[in-house]
Amino acid sequence: MRTAISTLAVRGATTVRQALEILHDEERTPIAGATDLFVALNFGTLTMRRFVDIWNVDELRRIAVDGDTLVIGALATYTDLIRSPMIAARLPMLAEASRLVGGPQIQNRGTIGGNIANASPAGDSLPILSAVDAVVVLRSVTGERRVAFRDFYTGYRESVRRRDELIVAVEIPPVPGRQWFRKVGTRAAQAISKVVIAGVRDGQSLRLALGSVAPTVVRARRAEAALAEGRSIDEAVDALRADITPIDDVRSTADYRHLVSANLVRRFLTETR
Repeated sequence: MRTAISTLAVRGATTVRQALEILHDEERTPIAGATDLFVALNFGTLTMRRFVDIWNVDELRRIAVDGDTLVIGALATYTDLIRSPMIAARLPMLAEASRLVGGPQIQNRGTIGGNIANASPAGDSLPILSAVDAVVVLRSVTGERRVAFRDFYTGYRESVRRRDELIVAVEIPPVPGRQWFRKVGTRAAQAISKVVIAGVRDGQSLRLALGSVAPTVVRARRAEAALAEGRSIDEAVDALRADITPIDDVRSTADYRHLVSANLVRRFLTETR
């Protein structure tokens, strides 16, 4: 009996080198936890049919501190992030966000590399990575390059990753100051975000990033600049309207997202004052 899965051509890899050689020689899409893939398959919206399965590439599961940089392997799952003492000590808002991603089954399979590669503006980890100035590490058979997270996305579900490249890790410099994360959805967990926000405040220095309010995750640069100039919270919230471009969709409306984003920024500034 033929099923939807019968039409997929999947090759497995057990090492990074093997995965990179497959990507170099063949036009395939990397998959690991496949949490988004099976949703698309179920809804009939999956356009890709050729994959390289990297789930068994254990060398990509490492979470470590290299010098003063936190290095998270692309195959670190949400469960790994929740349980990691290094994440708890250096980036607790990522552990907090991971607890709100689906249920235990999704947390056990979903990976941070997959969340980055999927490029959904609603990805819960993405505002965090933006707010902490993370770096995405890409590798191919010809070498490795690092891309600042702020430069990684080029449009809706589009990025600078080349077809023959694999996301192998994300690097995060030290994050001084107070970390703050909030997700607004139909439910606290197991729901796609209507608005998601991450912030870091260290004295007068602030960094803010939001998801589900534009084609890609966005840094609220105008709001940050207004606050850095000593302007009021009201003025910063007014500046935020130029940072985000929410739309009406099945989950919410643009007006609601504008209102919630403004309220969340006010809460962030008040609670971290």
